[in-house]
Amino acid sequence: MPESNRLIDLVDDRIGRFLHARESILLSIAPDMGPLASFSRQFLSGGKRFRALFCYWGYRAVADARQPREAERINPVVGTAAALELFHAAALIHDDIIDRSDSRRGAPSAHRRFENLHRENGWEGSPESFGDAAAVLLGDLLLGFSDDLLAEALGDGVAPENAAAVRREFGRMRAEVIAGQYLDILEERSWRSGDEQELLPRAERVIVYKSAKYSVQAPLLLGAMLAGGTLGQLDALGDFGLPLGIAFQLRDDLLGVFGDAEMTGKPSGDDLREGKRTVLVALTRKALPVSARNVLDELLGDPRLEDEQIRMLQSTIRSSGAVAEVENMITTNVERATRALDDALLAEDAVERLRELTRSVSDRVA
Repeated sequence: MPESNRLIDLVDDRIGRFLHARESILLSIAPDMGPLASFSRQFLSGGKRFRALFCYWGYRAVADARQPREAERINPVVGTAAALELFHAAALIHDDIIDRSDSRRGAPSAHRRFENLHRENGWEGSPESFGDAAAVLLGDLLLGFSDDLLAEALGDGVAPENAAAVRREFGRMRAEVIAGQYLDILEERSWRSGDEQELLPRAERVIVYKSAKYSVQAPLLLGAMLAGGTLGQLDALGDFGLPLGIAFQLRDDLLGVFGDAEMTGKPSGDDLREGKRTVLVALTRKALPVSARNVLDELLGDPRLEDEQIRMLQSTIRSSGAVAEVENMITTNVERATRALDDALLAEDAVERLRELTRSVSDRVA
């Protein structure tokens, strides 16, 4: 998709220029701010830019459907897409701290980078404590930067009513992600005290709010609102985005257990060491006899799990039928998403690009 590649290049350039401008502000405070600036750049380099792409094609789906078509104004949607990527980076930094993840995209996670900085300089106190504190601040910084960049984008000739709608949706997305993250850590700690029959619906709720809405649905709606989408257009894109976002996260859950470390940038079985109470785990527990379920519960969440234990858990999960069931759920949600675009009053070319993205996010290996 050449146009998608062009969009990614524009977003990367926008992020680079924005961070460069902010770096001068940070360094004017003190030279010691250098690591926050350099780690920001490193953490925002690369990535699939799915959220940026959904934002852009949501915009094009509405803007290109008008007759006559308006002259293309690319800067506001590029800036909004870049703001989404900054928000995503902030969320990942905080998520890695919560999950005690050592790596992200094949490189040390933010809090581990700051730990290494502490050790290299022989500073006082705990490297781990410094790493966590500094990474929290880096995540907060990028969260604030995402708002700044969004404000710049919306100030670039966007109609006031469209800008207001985008701000409301961005705020809703931010609140929902934080709520979903809280529900996720709550589930990891409180699952034993809850109703066994509620484990699956609770895991599904985490998927919706922690990932599905902000990974696909919200970016689509932000782009469409930027273009002044009608209620019918927003409904169609929302009905497409939510099930696709669910499929996206279900695939992520499978990769978190079975993914190739060289492809995902994280150790295979990382979600098992972190104790993620995912839909995959809920379905596995439901299918297992009591004795095997107890073994799963005992091992899940142990950060010291050895490779042999990981392989044993992977085998247990696969033989339970849970993997096949999750694959069926992915297929069902992709079909729901695809049907939502049928007969929608959206630009045909943009709809085709969205269908291509559907395959990219649901069949990916990383």
